Amino acid sequence: MAFYLVRARLKPELEEELQARLERGEFESLRPFGPTLSRSLREARRDPATGEAVWEEEDYCRPPLAQEREAVLDRYFDDLRVERVGEDEGWERIAGLPVLWGVRGNDHQTRD
Repeated sequence: MAFYLVRARLKPELEEELQARLERGEFESLRPFGPTLSRSLREARRDPATGEAVWEEEDYCRPPLAQEREAVLDRYFDDLRVERVGEDEGWERIAGLPVLWGVRGNDHQTRD
């Protein structure tokens, strides 16, 4: 298993659709990555310097996020880039950024 800090440009015309689908839990049933991807996207941040969505993702694929991109990410995001990080390192690095969806929900809690 590997962890990645993901940066991507959310397509503005699809932002509301993605948020609604996340709120309805529509990606939860996608196996094997649905629950993890859904949680990560709900907790994603927005980098004010670049306008990008940023989150940490757990993944088992080569290339990274191949299944997630095919099923969800490529529809909603452009210019997706990944950087390998340690578990929770990505979340720690972006903790000070504003939440992507404008309303703080269940923030990611790092493990002790």
